[in-house]
Amino acid sequence: MITRKVLLRVAKPVVLIAEELSPATLEALGPDFEVRNCDGADRGQLLAALAAGVDAVLIRSATKMDAEAIAAAKGLKVIARAGVGLDNVDIPAATAAGVMVVNAPTSNIVSAAELAISLLLASARFISPAHAALRNGKWARSKYTGAELFEKTLGIVGFGRIGQLVASRMQAFGMDVVAYDPYLQPARAAQLGVRLVELDELLKISDFITIHLPKTKETANLIGVEAL
Repeated sequence: MITRKVLLRVAKPVVLIAEELSPATLEALGPDFEVRNCDGADRGQLLAALAAGVDAVLIRSATKMDAEAIAAAKGLKVIARAGVGLDNVDIPAATAAGVMVVNAPTSNIVSAAELAISLLLASARFISPAHAALRNGKWARSKYTGAELFEKTLGIVGFGRIGQLVASRMQAFGMDVVAYDPYLQPARAAQLGVRLVELDELLKISDFITIHLPKTKETANLIGVEAL
């Protein structure tokens, strides 16, 4: 009997990286994929890269995967969002084209929470205007004294993963935390040492407010002129 070996060359799936991603993400793709790159914020470059034929595209927030972009990528199978929000992806168009849309809801929650906290601290202590004044040779110390966070009330609008991380960290500062989230059970909030309140009450009693909501029709303009 003659034994023959048959070698089949299978084309690697093509992954288009449309924005800068972490080295760990690129390493995870490994040698089993053909990786291409483009500037997703450059509309012409993005459409050309998609039309060249890709199996998947990895994006962040700057790349707009709307109906036009999806139609340009005839063989596209997956749109992967490195992050949480999907407002830059046309979900109905992707569904109609049979393209799977996935995101990474826990990939940057710590970073987002820490950024919110840094902005909160900077606002409380007027760090930005104080720094600008000092650079201009003005030492207006009393003007930029700011306020302590200790025993102040923090209102969190949207008490999901990021909001809960912010709460636990600001409780360590001695802040009293209240939250508005119509989808969270009061028992769960109580476990985290947070009191759930209606939005109107939160706006009235909070010294500082931080917002952690997805961009949807329901949340658009939730905080308007009257609320402010």
